[in-house]
This record gives sequence, C-alpha cells and structure tokens, in this order.
Amino acid sequence: MTDHRTPTAHQPLSRKTMMLYALPHLTDAVMTLPMALFIPAFYSSELGLPLAGVGAMIAVSRIVDVISDPLIGVVSDRLHTRWGRRKPWLAAGTPIIMLATWMLFVPAGQVSLTYLMIWACLLSIGYSVFDLPYKAWGAELSTGYAERSRIAAWREGFGAAGQFMFLAVLLLMGITNRQSGKEEMFAIALMVVVSLPPLVAVTLRLVSERPPEKLAGQVLIGWSAMLSLFSNRAFLRTVLAIILFGSGLMIQATLHKLVLTHVIGRPELFAPLILGETVASLAAMPLWMRLSDRIGKHRAVTLAALWVGVWSLPMPWVGAGDIVSYSALIALRGGSFAAIFFLSNSIAADVVDQDTLDTGKQRTGLFFALWGMAIKLAVALGVMMGTGLPAMFGFVPTAASHTPSSISALMHIYGWLPCLIMVLAFPLLWNFPIDEACHRKLRARIDERNAG
Repeated sequence: MTDHRTPTAHQPLSRKTMMLYALPHLTDAVMTLPMALFIPAFYSSELGLPLAGVGAMIAVSRIVDVISDPLIGVVSDRLHTRWGRRKPWLAAGTPIIMLATWMLFVPAGQVSLTYLMIWACLLSIGYSVFDLPYKAWGAELSTGYAERSRIAAWREGFGAAGQFMFLAVLLLMGITNRQSGKEEMFAIALMVVVSLPPLVAVTLRLVSERPPEKLAGQVLIGWSAMLSLFSNRAFLRTVLAIILFGSGLMIQATLHKLVLTHVIGRPELFAPLILGETVASLAAMPLWMRLSDRIGKHRAVTLAALWVGVWSLPMPWVGAGDIVSYSALIALRGGSFAAIFFLSNSIAADVVDQDTLDTGKQRTGLFFALWGMAIKLAVALGVMMGTGLPAMFGFVPTAASHTPSSISALMHIYGWLPCLIMVLAFPLLWNFPIDEACHRKLRARIDERNAG
C-alpha cells in the first residue's frame, strides 16, 4: 500500500495524505463565499428582488437543513459499504451541487423569490450531503490532538487557495471590463461545475478511511445515546460558539459589496479586496498554528475571533472614498479567518472523542451534522441581520440616494454588531473543558477500551 493511504492507528499521517484529502475543498469552499458575498447583492440589485425577501429566502434554505442534516449524519455513521462510510456521500453530493449551483447562479428569464428559495434549498441540501461526511472523514483520519489541527489547516488552506483562484478570475474579468454581475455569477458556476468532479475523484481514489471505533463495555443506544449530548459540556459550548462566530462573520460578508457600492463608492474593487483578505488569511495561518501549539487550540480560536472584532470597531468611521483605510481594515480583519475555521474543526474532532468514550461508539457524522445545523443557523441569522436591520433603518440598495442616518446605521451594523457577537463567545471557549492534557487521557481510555 502506498504512503498516501491512511496509516495504522499508531502512525502519523503523511503530508501527502493530508493534501490529497484536502483537494476537494479547493472547490467545495468556494460555495461558502457566493451565498453571502454575491447572491444577496445580485438578486436584489441586479434582478430587482427586495433585499429583505432575498435574505429571508436564503434563511429558509438553511432552516430546511434542520431536517436533512441530522438524517445525513446518522445514516452516514451507520452506512457500511466496501468503499467506507463517508465516500459514497461525496460521490452523491457532487452532481447535486453542480446542478443547483448552475440554476442558482445562472438563472434564465424572469426570476422570483420562490425560484431563489427552491434552488438555494437544493444547493444547501447537496452541500450537506457532501460536506458533512467530508468533514467527519477528516476528523476520523487521525487521533492526535495537534495532528487534527494540521489536517483541518490543510483543508481550510486549500479552501482559501480555491477562493483566491476564483477571486483572481473575477479580478481579471474586472481588468478586462467583463465584470457585470451576471458574468461574475456565470464564472463562479462554471468553475464549480468543471473543477469539482475531478478533485473529488482523486480524493476518493487515493485516500482511505479508518474503520469506525467500537469500544468494549457499555454502549448507549436510542434515547440514552441522544440524551448524552446534553451532558457533553464541550459539545454544547461549541454549538453556541459556532452560532456566534458564524453569524458575526456572515453579517459582514452579506454587507461587503453593499458597503463598497453605497458608502465607499468603489464597487469595482470588491474582488481585489476580498482577494487581499484571502491572502492575509493564508499568510497568517502558520502564526495561528504556532499559537495553538503554545496555548491550546481553544484559546487560539478565541483570540482569532476577538481579532476580527477589534478590526471591525473602526468601520463606522469609514466614509466615501476612504479606500486605503477600508482596505487596511479588511486585510487586518481577515488575518484570522482561516484560523477560526481550522481550529474550530479540530476542536470538534476532540469533542467527538468525549462522546465516543461516553457512548461506546463513534458518531462523528451525527456531531458534524449538528454543527452543520449550527453553522447554517448562523448563516441564516447573519444574512437576516445583515439584510433586515439596515432595511429597518431605511437603507434600500436600489434607492438613488441614501440619508446620512441610513448610512450610519448600515456602517454600525457592519462594524459594531459583529464585534459584540465575537465578544459574547469569549467565555465559551477560553476555559474549554478539553485541552491537550485532557485529550491525552481521553484517548488513553478509548484505546484501552478498544483493546478490550
């Protein structure tokens, strides 16, 4: 067996294995940007749908997953095929993502809020079918506290690189004067449809799964196993933290293009600014990894979230033409984005270990489904706040001019509200119950019961 296959339990993963596993995220992660950065502005400004209605339809697509996500998680945990538990889901989710992306990003003829809702719902379901088992697979590749951070870092690093490439394409389109909203959306859809299948095929072919852990001794089933979730303090804290982190980030993602268009007055710089933010996020990843090794991943991710909040505070003082100060704030604020994602996923894998010890069985799919629901709830809350609150204060994207009060409200919602939300997450993770020493004890007890 070649070195890129999954090693035995006592061998570290090779860098090659981590990279091969991370390949699909080059395209998979691209889908996390457009739903916040492009869809609200495109469907409201260019297609003429009401901004609050667009936000509501996107929120509906996330609420649908309240039913689908747990089902996907539970079934993927119980599915046993000769290809593994997780791989068949990636193969099934790929064509769903391709179809829904094309219909949502390249709409033909007159569109309505119902059209947006239907295809946004299908894309969300397809993304769940693909992404939840994919992240569960990554959490199961290793049992090491630090190595899990590196697996997640490779995946999120590839995701940031994919976002960089697609933003670079949009920037090139802007330079060649081909950057209308419709052309941007067509380019995004084309990149997804062309690149996702071969990347997924390589990963499915060259990376193996570990067999699920089954512990000797007492095994909880049925309602006892479900109720054990509510006694898992680490799980409950991560759910609340994910909702807070996600909604804070999504408020700003939803309003980026609107701020550039109606406040700064330079909408053509949208792609370069997000590109710069992505570069800053990639460049800072090794620093956050070192900090995580020194103080623990739970405290590092807390500081990463606070970093976003600190550099969001000055946003209300940015005005028309302040492109230099706005660009600097965007780059500084974005320096911790990748860290928030890869450290959160690494922490999630440790939380699953606690549940494995408590219940006697490995339910990684269920846990990532529940976290996926929390993320989608956060997206829904963030998009609704990002679209609904400015509308409450009189901000209308299609208006010919805006009052100073509506612009002020927009910028305070854009800057101060995410900062407040990030601060609220501080007590949840700073003194998190699973640190490296605790995790070593967890793994020792799991290995002991595995041996039994």
